[in-house]
Amino acid sequence: MGEPVTTLAAASASSSAAPGTLAFIVVFGMAVVLTVLFRSMSKHLRKVRAAAERDQERSAADSSAPMESADRRGQP
Repeated sequence: MGEPVTTLAAASASSSAAPGTLAFIVVFGMAVVLTVLFRSMSKHLRKVRAAAERDQERSAADSSAPMESADRRGQP
């Protein structure tokens, strides 16, 4: 059982620069992907917020429109 551990330890000691470089590339790539993802998400959230505000304004205008027409009907 001790032999595979010794073999693995000897293999990692000979290539000590590769895991650090590979890890840096992976972390940097993830940072780039997450930056793009967050920018895209904020863009979509802005669109959703604007659409919700438009819908709210339309519903407010629709709810006030029948009241105005009812008021006009009562006047001569």
